[in-house]
Amino acid sequence: MGPKNIFIAIVAVIAIGTGAWFSSRLLLPPPALQTATVLPAPGELPEFSLLDHNGQAIGRDVFDGHWSLVFFGFTRCPDICPLTLQVLSNANMQLADKGQKPLPRIVLVSVDPERDTPEIMQQYVAYFGDDILGVTGELEELRKLTRGLGIFFEKAVLDGDNYSINHSAVVLVINPDGRLHALFGAPHLAENYVHDLPLIMARR
Repeated sequence: MGPKNIFIAIVAVIAIGTGAWFSSRLLLPPPALQTATVLPAPGELPEFSLLDHNGQAIGRDVFDGHWSLVFFGFTRCPDICPLTLQVLSNANMQLADKGQKPLPRIVLVSVDPERDTPEIMQQYVAYFGDDILGVTGELEELRKLTRGLGIFFEKAVLDGDNYSINHSAVVLVINPDGRLHALFGAPHLAENYVHDLPLIMARR
């Protein structure tokens, strides 16, 4: 075999090998999500007018431009709410350690606007990190948001004027277009968010 034929043979082998490598890469399924559910098509958020924890008026455009993890709870919640917020905060710290950019913003929407004023929300969300957004406001405006997202909550009278709030424990993932993109159901574990969120954000 002459030098020219040898060269042609080498090029052919490289081409075949490269094609096989690309084919094998294309045939590999994408990494599976552990617990998150991604919507077939992102859903539009309803219009609403609420307040952030600084008392500033906000609407649905508050979610534009970044990923958000949205949880509906209340500051007097004895267990589920603080535990969930701590899990989300821990997950973000672990993602930051892994070099994940951008990090999703954590958002707590109060389902107890009667007691959760912006001032109380400001103090509460500060316990879980510097970049957490607290949202509160008028009950009817809050219901516009929760109805549109399928979030349940209701007041449960305990004794006298004391009451609690029964509410959905799901965490919603809002994408940078301000649309509902995915959700995480309970129980909430930091490792599930650390595994699934980079995949969700990369596949958008």
